[in-house]
Amino acid sequence: MSVQIWTLLIVGLSFALYIGIAIWSRASSTKEFYVAGGGVNPLMNGMATAADWMSAASFISMAGLISFMGYDGSVYLMGWTGGYVLLALLLAPYLRKFGKFTVPDFIGERYYSQTARIVAVVCALFVSFTYVAGQMRGVGIVFSRFLEVDISLGVIIGMCIVFFYAVLGGMKGITYTQVAQYVVLIFAYMVPAIFISFLMTGNPIPQLGLGGTTTDGGYLLDKLDGLNQELGFAAYTSGTKSMIDVFAITAALMLGTAGLPHVIVRFFTVPKVKDARSSAGWALLFIAILYTTAPAVAAFVRTNLIETVSNQPYSQMPEWFSKWEEAKLIAFDDKNKDGLIQYVKDPAVNELTVDKDIMVLANPEISKLPNWVIGLVAAGGLAAALSTAAGLLLVISSAISHDLLKNAINPNISEKGELRAARIAAAAAVVMAGYLGVNPPGFVAEVVAFAFGLAAASFFPAIILGIFDKRTNMPGAMAGMITGIVFTAAYIIYFKFINKAANTPDHWFMGISPEGIGTLGMVINAVVTLVVSRMTPAPPLKVQEMIESIRVPRGAGKAHAH
Repeated sequence: MSVQIWTLLIVGLSFALYIGIAIWSRASSTKEFYVAGGGVNPLMNGMATAADWMSAASFISMAGLISFMGYDGSVYLMGWTGGYVLLALLLAPYLRKFGKFTVPDFIGERYYSQTARIVAVVCALFVSFTYVAGQMRGVGIVFSRFLEVDISLGVIIGMCIVFFYAVLGGMKGITYTQVAQYVVLIFAYMVPAIFISFLMTGNPIPQLGLGGTTTDGGYLLDKLDGLNQELGFAAYTSGTKSMIDVFAITAALMLGTAGLPHVIVRFFTVPKVKDARSSAGWALLFIAILYTTAPAVAAFVRTNLIETVSNQPYSQMPEWFSKWEEAKLIAFDDKNKDGLIQYVKDPAVNELTVDKDIMVLANPEISKLPNWVIGLVAAGGLAAALSTAAGLLLVISSAISHDLLKNAINPNISEKGELRAARIAAAAAVVMAGYLGVNPPGFVAEVVAFAFGLAAASFFPAIILGIFDKRTNMPGAMAGMITGIVFTAAYIIYFKFINKAANTPDHWFMGISPEGIGTLGMVINAVVTLVVSRMTPAPPLKVQEMIESIRVPRGAGKAHAH
């Protein structure tokens, strides 16, 4: 069967499964819509958290980034893995014990202010929309290549699927759908990785294959360094970023992770605090399977790409090359009219442009794997993008219906009215996300990196100081969140949209790139928060006692609805 038929079959079956689960587990109350009724098994919740966590950026974009950036791409690997550990150990259990559904809920109660809640809602919406744009872009790329439709149409198809199970099922529908999506995405990532590792190195374990020797002798990474340097690129295993920028990007990704609302909500879907900790452990195991495989996938696909295209006749390129050309994600410009593909670092000579986001998806085709594997990878990419998109859309809808409408505008709204508002908000969010997917502000992982930087600069100090510093008060947290997000957003907008020519290390502040500036935004936020808090009256005694009770490990009872 052809690639297209296999893709339609596997993607169609996976979509039917997701929709079936959404119908079976549709939400009937606000508690089921927001936190799946709080009764999810920790192992299942671990899988759902892993699927929520591993977005299109992890599945599609991360290995693609590492394959082009080499050693420099490791910042994404370290930042996203370290961030999950930070979230699971330092924040989740305390927020879970606090017993509120959303981050703005925590900030509104902790800082005893509707204004603080509204600032947190605005930050949550801003971060979530930036992040969801990347997911929708990923969905569009998969559809455009494998179903051979326009990227914009691909995004619209993805919107319809997400709309169906996020709006109908709420967190209950999303949780059980994400369990299925985790199984699909991890199977889709590992099968080609194991195949290719065995073909290239004779070792079926990709993590060992990466450091092993190729079937024609010599170490794989030495061979890749040589191939890169012949083309004028830096050696694959050497870094070009400054140490401060590597640190800043890694920290921004880590700390931004810890402030990401859609993952924190996951810890409210289990019955007890103890279950929140064990589901965090399971999720870490499930996440590690993909994250430890990504560097190997990146090295394999980079080696195969260079050997397939460099100095080869354009007329003899395999079918996958022309398919990605049709999708406008590979472009060949024969500058010297010799019919050979010159793929080199020098832009004046280089004739090949490859979109970083296609590397994982094209990997099985470049490596000549069976057609069913190619279809499986397409289904995996969609599972990764849709699972995160659904989690984010739920955050957006609960921020609007629960935090704005119920807690700030109309406290007397009925449960039915709140549930209807949540569904309408989710529908509006899907449309907005689709628009951002069609007109994205960058490639998938880059867009996601900005979202993480903005989350680090806005939420992280408010949450961490809110738990660990009783003296932090409402004026301090408000001032910190506003300065942090304004500084970070202004820096990103200046270098990425206003003055692109100045987007070089020479012009960056202290050599920190727009991807890493969230770390500095976070430091500014923390300093402003602490200084303003010390210069203004302490929080009410009731709030200080509440913080004390969150930090004491006794009484890990059930979360209460409110």
